[in-house]
Amino acid sequence: MSSSIGGLRIGITIGLHQENESLWTNGIKQNAVYLAEALKQCPSVASVHLVNTTAIAITAALPWDQARWPTVTFGQAKDNLDVLIELGGQVDAGQTAYLKTHGCRLISYCCGVEYVNVMQSVLFDRPMWGYNLFVNQRYDAIWMVPQVANTSQSYFETLRRRPAQVVPFVWDPIFVNQRSRDFEHQGEYRPRSGPRRLTVMEPNNDIVKFCMYPVFIAEEAYRQQPQDIDILQVTNADRLARESKEFVAVMNQLDIVRQHKAVFLGRFDTPQFLSQMTDVVISHQIENALNYFYFDVCWQGYPLVHNAHMCSDLGYYYEGNDVQDGCRRLLEVLVTHDGSWQDYLAHQRQALSRYLPGCAQVTAEYERLLATLLQQAIV
Repeated sequence: MSSSIGGLRIGITIGLHQENESLWTNGIKQNAVYLAEALKQCPSVASVHLVNTTAIAITAALPWDQARWPTVTFGQAKDNLDVLIELGGQVDAGQTAYLKTHGCRLISYCCGVEYVNVMQSVLFDRPMWGYNLFVNQRYDAIWMVPQVANTSQSYFETLRRRPAQVVPFVWDPIFVNQRSRDFEHQGEYRPRSGPRRLTVMEPNNDIVKFCMYPVFIAEEAYRQQPQDIDILQVTNADRLARESKEFVAVMNQLDIVRQHKAVFLGRFDTPQFLSQMTDVVISHQIENALNYFYFDVCWQGYPLVHNAHMCSDLGYYYEGNDVQDGCRRLLEVLVTHDGSWQDYLAHQRQALSRYLPGCAQVTAEYERLLATLLQQAIV
Protein backbone atom coordinates (compact mmCIF):
# COMPACT_ATOMS: atom_id res chain seq x y z
CA MET A 1 0.00 0.00 0.00
CA SER A 2 1.27 3.42 -0.86
CA SER A 3 0.28 6.57 0.94
CA SER A 4 -2.57 8.58 -0.61
CA ILE A 5 -2.64 12.36 -0.65
CA GLY A 6 -5.80 14.42 -0.62
CA GLY A 7 -8.20 11.81 0.69
CA LEU A 8 -8.88 9.25 3.38
CA ARG A 9 -7.17 5.90 3.30
CA ILE A 10 -9.64 3.38 4.71
CA GLY A 11 -9.24 -0.25 5.69
CA ILE A 12 -12.03 -2.74 6.37
CA THR A 13 -11.14 -5.88 8.31
CA ILE A 14 -11.94 -9.41 7.22
CA GLY A 15 -10.99 -12.64 8.97
CA LEU A 16 -10.12 -15.30 6.41
CA HIS A 17 -10.17 -18.96 7.43
CA GLN A 18 -9.25 -20.39 4.03
CA GLU A 19 -7.42 -18.96 1.02
CA ASN A 20 -10.40 -19.74 -1.23
CA GLU A 21 -13.14 -19.10 1.32
CA SER A 22 -16.62 -19.09 -0.20
CA LEU A 23 -18.63 -15.89 -0.25
CA TRP A 24 -21.77 -17.89 0.52
CA THR A 25 -20.71 -19.29 3.91
CA ASN A 26 -22.12 -16.19 5.60
CA GLY A 27 -22.67 -12.54 4.76
CA ILE A 28 -19.61 -11.07 6.49
CA LYS A 29 -17.22 -11.04 3.54
CA GLN A 30 -19.93 -9.79 1.22
CA ASN A 31 -20.65 -7.04 3.75
CA ALA A 32 -16.99 -5.95 3.73
CA VAL A 33 -16.89 -5.80 -0.06
CA TYR A 34 -20.20 -3.94 -0.35
CA LEU A 35 -19.11 -1.42 2.29
CA ALA A 36 -15.82 -0.93 0.47
CA GLU A 37 -17.68 -0.23 -2.75
CA ALA A 38 -19.97 2.25 -0.99
CA LEU A 39 -17.10 4.13 0.66
CA LYS A 40 -15.24 4.38 -2.65
CA GLN A 41 -18.10 6.60 -3.85
CA CYS A 42 -17.46 9.17 -1.10
CA PRO A 43 -15.64 12.33 -2.27
CA SER A 44 -13.40 12.38 0.81
CA VAL A 45 -12.11 8.82 0.28
CA ALA A 46 -8.90 8.18 -1.67
CA SER A 47 -8.59 4.41 -1.20
CA VAL A 48 -10.25 1.43 0.44
CA HIS A 49 -8.46 -1.82 1.24
CA LEU A 50 -9.69 -5.07 2.75
CA VAL A 51 -7.41 -5.93 5.67
CA ASN A 52 -7.08 -9.57 6.71
CA THR A 53 -6.46 -10.02 10.44
CA THR A 54 -5.70 -13.77 10.38
CA ALA A 55 -2.57 -15.66 9.32
CA ILE A 56 -4.22 -17.04 6.17
CA ALA A 57 -2.25 -16.07 3.07
CA ILE A 58 -3.82 -13.71 0.56
CA THR A 59 -3.72 -15.39 -2.85
CA ALA A 60 -5.45 -15.34 -6.20
CA ALA A 61 -7.86 -17.94 -4.81
CA LEU A 62 -9.94 -15.23 -3.11
CA PRO A 63 -13.45 -15.09 -4.62
CA TRP A 64 -13.33 -11.39 -5.49
CA ASP A 65 -11.42 -9.14 -7.87
CA GLN A 66 -8.35 -7.90 -5.98
CA ALA A 67 -7.77 -5.16 -8.51
CA ARG A 68 -11.19 -3.75 -7.66
CA TRP A 69 -11.05 -4.60 -3.94
CA PRO A 70 -7.36 -4.78 -2.99
CA THR A 71 -6.74 -7.10 -0.07
CA VAL A 72 -3.73 -6.86 2.24
CA THR A 73 -2.49 -8.09 5.59
CA PHE A 74 -2.67 -5.97 8.72
CA GLY A 75 1.11 -5.61 8.60
CA GLN A 76 0.93 -4.20 5.08
CA ALA A 77 -1.86 -1.82 5.98
CA LYS A 78 -1.00 -0.49 9.43
CA ASP A 79 1.20 2.45 8.38
CA ASN A 80 -1.05 3.66 5.59
CA LEU A 81 -4.48 4.09 7.15
CA ASP A 82 -6.49 7.06 8.32
CA VAL A 83 -9.51 4.96 9.29
CA LEU A 84 -9.77 1.24 10.05
CA ILE A 85 -13.27 -0.24 10.14
CA GLU A 86 -13.33 -3.41 12.20
CA LEU A 87 -15.96 -5.58 10.53
CA GLY A 88 -14.98 -9.19 9.87
CA GLY A 89 -11.77 -9.54 11.87
CA GLN A 90 -10.81 -8.10 15.25
CA VAL A 91 -7.66 -6.09 16.00
CA ASP A 92 -6.07 -6.64 19.39
CA ALA A 93 -4.94 -4.16 22.03
CA GLY A 94 -1.41 -3.90 20.66
CA GLN A 95 -2.56 -3.34 17.09
CA THR A 96 -5.06 -0.76 18.33
CA ALA A 97 -2.34 1.12 20.22
CA TYR A 98 -0.14 1.13 17.12
CA LEU A 99 -2.91 2.53 14.95
CA LYS A 100 -3.80 5.22 17.47
CA THR A 101 -0.16 6.28 17.83
CA HIS A 102 -0.08 6.79 14.07
CA GLY A 103 -3.25 8.89 13.98
CA CYS A 104 -5.64 6.23 12.70
CA ARG A 105 -9.26 6.23 13.83
CA LEU A 106 -10.97 2.92 14.62
CA ILE A 107 -14.61 2.12 13.92
CA SER A 108 -16.54 -0.90 15.18
CA TYR A 109 -18.93 -1.85 12.38
CA CYS A 110 -21.67 -4.08 13.82
CA CYS A 111 -23.70 -6.16 11.41
CA GLY A 112 -24.64 -9.21 13.49
CA VAL A 113 -27.30 -9.97 16.08
CA GLU A 114 -24.60 -10.13 18.74
CA TYR A 115 -26.88 -9.94 21.78
CA VAL A 116 -28.91 -12.89 20.49
CA ASN A 117 -25.73 -14.85 19.76
CA VAL A 118 -24.38 -14.23 23.25
CA MET A 119 -27.69 -15.14 24.90
CA GLN A 120 -27.72 -18.45 23.05
CA SER A 121 -24.07 -19.07 23.84
CA VAL A 122 -24.67 -18.56 27.55
CA LEU A 123 -27.98 -20.38 27.84
CA PHE A 124 -27.46 -23.28 25.44
CA ASP A 125 -23.77 -24.14 25.86
CA ARG A 126 -22.56 -22.75 22.56
CA PRO A 127 -18.98 -21.68 23.33
CA MET A 128 -17.81 -18.45 21.70
CA TRP A 129 -14.80 -17.10 23.55
CA GLY A 130 -14.79 -18.72 27.01
CA TYR A 131 -12.99 -16.55 29.58
CA ASN A 132 -10.91 -14.85 26.89
CA LEU A 133 -13.28 -12.09 25.80
CA PHE A 134 -11.49 -8.97 24.56
CA VAL A 135 -13.68 -5.88 24.25
CA ASN A 136 -11.83 -2.98 22.70
CA GLN A 137 -12.30 0.22 24.73
CA ARG A 138 -10.74 2.51 22.14
CA TYR A 139 -13.22 2.71 19.28
CA ASP A 140 -13.76 6.20 17.91
CA ALA A 141 -17.24 5.27 16.67
CA ILE A 142 -19.70 2.39 16.59
CA TRP A 143 -21.62 1.94 13.36
CA MET A 144 -24.43 -0.62 13.19
CA VAL A 145 -26.77 -1.70 10.43
CA PRO A 146 -30.47 -0.88 11.02
CA GLN A 147 -31.80 -4.40 11.53
CA VAL A 148 -29.64 -5.18 14.57
CA ALA A 149 -30.21 -1.94 16.48
CA ASN A 150 -33.34 -3.02 18.35
CA THR A 151 -31.77 -6.10 19.93
CA SER A 152 -28.11 -5.22 20.12
CA GLN A 153 -27.55 -1.45 20.35
CA SER A 154 -27.38 -1.39 24.14
CA TYR A 155 -25.17 -4.48 24.14
CA PHE A 156 -22.73 -2.69 21.84
CA GLU A 157 -22.81 0.55 23.80
CA THR A 158 -22.37 -0.83 27.29
CA LEU A 159 -19.46 -3.12 26.43
CA ARG A 160 -17.71 -0.78 23.99
CA ARG A 161 -18.42 2.33 26.11
CA ARG A 162 -19.40 4.46 23.13
CA PRO A 163 -22.72 5.54 21.62
CA ALA A 164 -23.73 3.51 18.57
CA GLN A 165 -25.32 4.99 15.47
CA VAL A 166 -27.31 3.41 12.63
CA VAL A 167 -25.65 3.50 9.21
CA PRO A 168 -27.04 2.64 5.77
CA PHE A 169 -27.36 -1.02 4.88
CA VAL A 170 -25.51 -1.62 1.61
CA TRP A 171 -25.89 -4.40 -0.94
CA ASP A 172 -24.74 -4.99 -4.50
CA PRO A 173 -25.83 -7.66 -7.03
CA ILE A 174 -22.28 -8.21 -8.24
CA PHE A 175 -21.77 -11.57 -6.54
CA VAL A 176 -25.17 -13.07 -7.26
CA ASN A 177 -24.73 -11.97 -10.87
CA GLN A 178 -21.22 -13.41 -10.99
CA ARG A 179 -22.30 -16.73 -9.53
CA SER A 180 -25.34 -16.90 -11.85
CA ARG A 181 -23.81 -15.90 -15.17
CA ASP A 182 -23.43 -19.46 -16.46
CA PHE A 183 -26.92 -20.56 -15.43
CA GLU A 184 -29.86 -20.50 -17.83
CA HIS A 185 -31.22 -16.95 -18.15
CA GLN A 186 -28.32 -15.87 -15.89
CA GLY A 187 -30.20 -17.47 -13.02
CA GLU A 188 -33.21 -15.15 -13.27
CA TYR A 189 -36.71 -16.42 -12.58
CA ARG A 190 -38.74 -17.75 -15.45
CA PRO A 191 -42.26 -19.23 -15.28
CA ARG A 192 -42.60 -23.00 -15.39
CA SER A 193 -45.64 -25.06 -16.17
CA GLY A 194 -47.05 -27.41 -13.58
CA PRO A 195 -46.98 -27.42 -9.77
CA ARG A 196 -44.48 -25.19 -7.99
CA ARG A 197 -41.29 -26.08 -6.14
CA LEU A 198 -41.32 -24.28 -2.80
CA THR A 199 -38.04 -23.52 -1.04
CA VAL A 200 -37.11 -22.53 2.52
CA MET A 201 -33.43 -21.57 2.95
CA GLU A 202 -33.13 -20.34 6.53
CA PRO A 203 -29.74 -21.02 8.17
CA ASN A 204 -31.41 -22.69 11.18
CA ASN A 205 -28.53 -21.71 13.44
CA ASP A 206 -30.66 -19.72 15.87
CA ILE A 207 -34.12 -18.30 16.47
CA VAL A 208 -33.51 -15.30 14.21
CA LYS A 209 -33.84 -17.17 10.90
CA PHE A 210 -35.52 -20.53 11.45
CA CYS A 211 -37.51 -22.69 9.05
CA MET A 212 -40.58 -23.70 11.08
CA TYR A 213 -42.99 -20.89 10.22
CA PRO A 214 -42.11 -20.98 6.51
CA VAL A 215 -42.83 -24.72 6.59
CA PHE A 216 -46.15 -23.97 8.29
CA ILE A 217 -46.99 -21.43 5.57
CA ALA A 218 -46.33 -24.07 2.93
CA GLU A 219 -48.45 -26.55 4.90
CA GLU A 220 -51.41 -24.18 5.09
CA ALA A 221 -51.22 -23.56 1.34
CA TYR A 222 -50.89 -27.28 0.65
CA ARG A 223 -54.06 -28.01 2.62
CA GLN A 224 -55.95 -25.62 0.36
CA GLN A 225 -54.29 -26.17 -3.03
CA PRO A 226 -52.25 -29.39 -2.98
CA GLN A 227 -52.42 -29.69 -6.74
CA ASP A 228 -50.36 -26.48 -7.11
CA ILE A 229 -47.41 -27.64 -4.99
CA ASP A 230 -44.88 -30.10 -6.37
CA ILE A 231 -42.42 -30.21 -3.46
CA LEU A 232 -41.32 -28.29 -0.36
CA GLN A 233 -37.54 -28.15 -0.05
CA VAL A 234 -36.07 -27.12 3.31
CA THR A 235 -32.32 -26.57 3.14
CA ASN A 236 -29.90 -26.44 6.09
CA ALA A 237 -32.28 -28.85 7.82
CA ASP A 238 -30.84 -32.31 7.30
CA ARG A 239 -29.25 -32.20 10.76
CA LEU A 240 -32.58 -31.26 12.34
CA ALA A 241 -34.35 -34.06 10.51
CA ARG A 242 -31.74 -36.57 11.71
CA GLU A 243 -30.98 -35.42 15.23
CA SER A 244 -33.89 -33.41 16.63
CA LYS A 245 -36.69 -35.62 17.87
CA GLU A 246 -38.77 -32.55 18.63
CA PHE A 247 -38.39 -31.21 15.08
CA VAL A 248 -39.28 -34.57 13.58
CA ALA A 249 -42.31 -34.89 15.85
CA VAL A 250 -43.62 -31.47 14.80
CA MET A 251 -42.97 -32.06 11.09
CA ASN A 252 -44.79 -35.39 11.23
CA GLN A 253 -48.00 -33.54 12.13
CA LEU A 254 -48.05 -31.91 8.71
CA ASP A 255 -49.87 -33.21 5.63
CA ILE A 256 -47.12 -31.97 3.31
CA VAL A 257 -44.62 -34.15 5.19
CA ARG A 258 -46.82 -37.21 5.73
CA GLN A 259 -47.73 -37.24 2.04
CA HIS A 260 -44.04 -37.17 1.09
CA LYS A 261 -44.13 -33.73 -0.51
CA ALA A 262 -41.35 -32.28 1.68
CA VAL A 263 -37.62 -32.93 1.77
CA PHE A 264 -35.06 -31.75 4.33
CA LEU A 265 -31.71 -31.05 2.70
CA GLY A 266 -28.19 -29.86 3.48
CA ARG A 267 -26.43 -26.65 2.54
CA PHE A 268 -26.54 -25.06 -0.93
CA ASP A 269 -25.40 -21.74 -2.28
CA THR A 270 -28.30 -19.44 -3.01
CA PRO A 271 -27.85 -18.60 -6.72
CA GLN A 272 -27.49 -22.21 -7.84
CA PHE A 273 -30.45 -23.47 -5.81
CA LEU A 274 -32.64 -20.65 -7.08
CA SER A 275 -31.74 -21.23 -10.68
CA GLN A 276 -31.95 -25.00 -10.77
CA MET A 277 -34.44 -26.07 -8.10
CA THR A 278 -36.76 -23.24 -7.04
CA ASP A 279 -39.96 -21.48 -8.09
CA VAL A 280 -40.97 -19.77 -4.82
CA VAL A 281 -39.02 -18.87 -1.66
CA ILE A 282 -40.71 -18.66 1.75
CA SER A 283 -38.91 -16.97 4.63
CA HIS A 284 -39.29 -15.81 8.21
CA GLN A 285 -37.12 -13.74 10.52
CA ILE A 286 -37.18 -12.35 14.05
CA GLU A 287 -35.33 -9.05 14.58
CA ASN A 288 -33.35 -9.27 11.34
CA ALA A 289 -35.52 -7.42 8.89
CA LEU A 290 -32.84 -6.76 6.25
CA ASN A 291 -30.53 -9.41 4.86
CA TYR A 292 -28.66 -10.20 1.70
CA PHE A 293 -30.54 -13.43 1.05
CA TYR A 294 -33.80 -11.54 0.50
CA PHE A 295 -32.08 -9.12 -1.84
CA ASP A 296 -30.41 -11.87 -3.88
CA VAL A 297 -33.75 -13.67 -4.27
CA CYS A 298 -35.67 -10.56 -5.29
CA TRP A 299 -32.98 -9.22 -7.62
CA GLN A 300 -33.21 -12.45 -9.58
CA GLY A 301 -36.98 -12.09 -9.79
CA TYR A 302 -38.02 -15.04 -7.62
CA PRO A 303 -41.22 -14.57 -5.64
CA LEU A 304 -40.26 -14.14 -1.97
CA VAL A 305 -42.89 -14.59 0.73
CA HIS A 306 -41.40 -12.90 3.80
CA ASN A 307 -42.08 -10.90 6.98
CA ALA A 308 -39.17 -8.41 6.89
CA HIS A 309 -40.87 -5.11 7.69
CA MET A 310 -37.85 -2.95 6.81
CA CYS A 311 -38.18 -4.00 3.17
CA SER A 312 -41.91 -4.66 3.00
CA ASP A 313 -42.07 -3.30 -0.56
CA LEU A 314 -39.98 -6.25 -1.76
CA GLY A 315 -41.51 -9.59 -2.66
CA TYR A 316 -44.77 -10.68 -1.05
CA TYR A 317 -44.84 -9.34 2.51
CA TYR A 318 -46.80 -10.84 5.38
CA GLU A 319 -47.10 -9.40 8.85
CA GLY A 320 -45.07 -10.60 11.82
CA ASN A 321 -45.65 -14.24 12.73
CA ASP A 322 -49.00 -14.49 10.93
CA VAL A 323 -48.83 -17.83 9.12
CA GLN A 324 -52.31 -17.38 7.68
CA ASP A 325 -51.27 -14.06 6.14
CA GLY A 326 -48.17 -15.78 4.79
CA CYS A 327 -50.35 -18.52 3.34
CA ARG A 328 -52.55 -15.92 1.66
CA ARG A 329 -49.51 -14.32 0.02
CA LEU A 330 -48.18 -17.72 -1.06
CA LEU A 331 -51.51 -18.63 -2.66
CA GLU A 332 -51.40 -15.26 -4.43
CA VAL A 333 -48.01 -16.20 -5.84
CA LEU A 334 -49.25 -19.60 -7.00
CA VAL A 335 -52.27 -18.10 -8.76
CA THR A 336 -51.09 -14.76 -10.14
CA HIS A 337 -47.31 -14.33 -10.12
CA ASP A 338 -46.47 -15.73 -13.53
CA GLY A 339 -48.94 -13.38 -15.19
CA SER A 340 -46.76 -10.39 -14.29
CA TRP A 341 -43.33 -11.87 -13.58
CA GLN A 342 -41.52 -9.33 -15.77
CA ASP A 343 -43.14 -6.38 -13.96
CA TYR A 344 -42.24 -8.01 -10.65
CA LEU A 345 -38.59 -8.36 -11.67
CA ALA A 346 -38.41 -4.72 -12.75
CA HIS A 347 -40.04 -3.55 -9.52
CA GLN A 348 -37.68 -5.58 -7.35
CA ARG A 349 -34.62 -4.08 -9.00
CA GLN A 350 -35.98 -0.57 -8.77
CA ALA A 351 -36.80 -1.01 -5.07
CA LEU A 352 -33.35 -2.45 -4.36
CA SER A 353 -31.61 0.55 -5.92
CA ARG A 354 -31.79 2.42 -2.59
CA TYR A 355 -29.27 -0.03 -1.11
CA LEU A 356 -26.71 0.11 -3.92
CA PRO A 357 -23.27 1.66 -3.35
CA GLY A 358 -23.94 4.26 -6.03
CA CYS A 359 -27.18 5.49 -4.42
CA ALA A 360 -26.80 9.23 -3.77
CA GLN A 361 -28.41 9.02 -0.33
CA VAL A 362 -26.10 6.18 0.72
CA THR A 363 -23.03 8.09 -0.43
CA ALA A 364 -24.12 11.30 1.27
CA GLU A 365 -24.76 9.57 4.60
CA TYR A 366 -21.41 7.78 4.67
CA GLU A 367 -19.67 11.03 3.72
CA ARG A 368 -21.43 12.72 6.65
CA LEU A 369 -20.45 9.91 9.03
CA LEU A 370 -16.81 10.17 7.99
CA ALA A 371 -16.83 13.96 8.38
CA THR A 372 -18.29 13.59 11.89
CA LEU A 373 -15.62 11.04 12.77
CA LEU A 374 -12.79 13.32 11.68
CA GLN A 375 -14.12 16.17 13.79
CA GLN A 376 -13.65 14.08 16.95
CA ALA A 377 -10.45 13.74 18.89
CA ILE A 378 -8.86 10.30 18.65
CA VAL A 379 -9.77 8.17 21.68
